[in-house]
Amino acid sequence: MTKDRIPVTPAILAMKKSGMTFTLRPYRYEEHGGTRVSARELEVDEHLVIKTLVMEDERGTPLIVLMHGDRQVSTKSLARVLGVKAVSPCDPKVAEKHTGYRVGGTSPFGTKKPLRIFMEEEIATLPQILINAGSRGLLAEMSPTELVRVLNPVKVKVAL
Repeated sequence: MTKDRIPVTPAILAMKKSGMTFTLRPYRYEEHGGTRVSARELEVDEHLVIKTLVMEDERGTPLIVLMHGDRQVSTKSLARVLGVKAVSPCDPKVAEKHTGYRVGGTSPFGTKKPLRIFMEEEIATLPQILINAGSRGLLAEMSPTELVRVLNPVKVKVAL
């Protein structure tokens, strides 16, 4: 993706509509490369690249978890926080139905359906973050205060 070919995504439209301050950061996407590749391509610490993970509880109720690129989600800890028996990642096709985004390009902004959003609490303390802008190979750089202001995520401590 080049700067002159940046797509207009529901995430970008939602961020603009909410008055967010952000900078789009395109990079060369690699299939299954994840945050390791985006951090390398954009020359940033992977800890600042925030993953948007679509998960579901045992009843199939979907939710989003925002997590540092270099950390994993403890599904057991998250289930305890939610007061449910189990939490697991959604099947990619199910995740796409809930969000409207292809896996690898999932953004918490402008999702097809409104989903509960949980965020690893330390993310709010970072000076800047990069998060998917709704397309593979495109991140939005912003202050975490912008994300918190617009999404009002529930802060949790579930990182491994």
